[in-house]
Amino acid sequence: MSPRHRARRRRHRPLRTGLFTLLAAVATAVALSLGTGGGQLVARPAATAPIGDSGSPSATAAALPEASARAARTVGEAVADAGADAEGAVAVSVLDLDSGVTAGSQLPGPDGATPGADADDDGTSGAGGHAFVTASIVKADILAALLRQTDTALPAAQRTLAESMIEQSDNDAASELYQAIGGADGLDEANRAFGLTRTTAGRDGYWGLTTTTTEDQLRLLRVIFTADSPLDADDRGYLQDLMSLIADGQDWGVSAAADPDGAAKLKNGWLSRSTDGLWAVNSIGLVTRDGRDLLVAVLSDGNSTEESGIALVESVAVAAVEALVPGGAD
Repeated sequence: MSPRHRARRRRHRPLRTGLFTLLAAVATAVALSLGTGGGQLVARPAATAPIGDSGSPSATAAALPEASARAARTVGEAVADAGADAEGAVAVSVLDLDSGVTAGSQLPGPDGATPGADADDDGTSGAGGHAFVTASIVKADILAALLRQTDTALPAAQRTLAESMIEQSDNDAASELYQAIGGADGLDEANRAFGLTRTTAGRDGYWGLTTTTTEDQLRLLRVIFTADSPLDADDRGYLQDLMSLIADGQDWGVSAAADPDGAAKLKNGWLSRSTDGLWAVNSIGLVTRDGRDLLVAVLSDGNSTEESGIALVESVAVAAVEALVPGGAD
């Protein structure tokens, strides 16, 4: 790890695998353009070696849209099966860093309508149509924004807060760092630089009420895991390292889609909404499957329990990744 960041001892733990019986109805799938922790929201009053780039896509630039369209159909079918009984809305976006192929799918809510299906400027509906609250996945975004603002090594106090915020999903640490980046205005400014066009920071210190789409979360993952990023290699490596050290009990989610001995670097979020008591459960990160690195973002809301939301997110992540690994999109 670069001397800019304190060396850390890598913890190894088995990744959770397996399929859950998933809990939605007809999937809408389209090719995508690329661009949490605590369940409680806190308002605060006024390295692993970095991946150098997104790979050398085996498909030509001209062939990628067609390959992504095929992948979208395959992923959509797989996710529809996986989420046949979903209680609310769920969306997934996935990118194969080796091939450059990307796909996404969104399942409708219980009323049968795909939330936000007509929201895309180009007239399409896809994984990016419905805005979800981030809950604690925004903590990865907060740290990315802080690293972008900082030209030198983070002070020791901020490193301690960053480690608690990502590894333990500590809410107080997130509130302090949210304030340090300038709150909602600072996060929105960073996200414009990151290319996140449909993410709006939570106001008045409520960082967990930031709204986003899976398309934007895939762009954030590119910022963290590829050289297509305003962050330098040292900062990307530092953030990746923290995302590989998630505390036991919080390392569910997209990690279910990784090989048993494959890498998973992630951040999760879970939140019971005060308005209706239903759960938003989200997971973003990088997984290694069959020797391939994939970026995966799964967002969900309307879950009756945290457990059902986790089962939904894991099953959708597994279905999407299995559909996109070699042969899945042919």
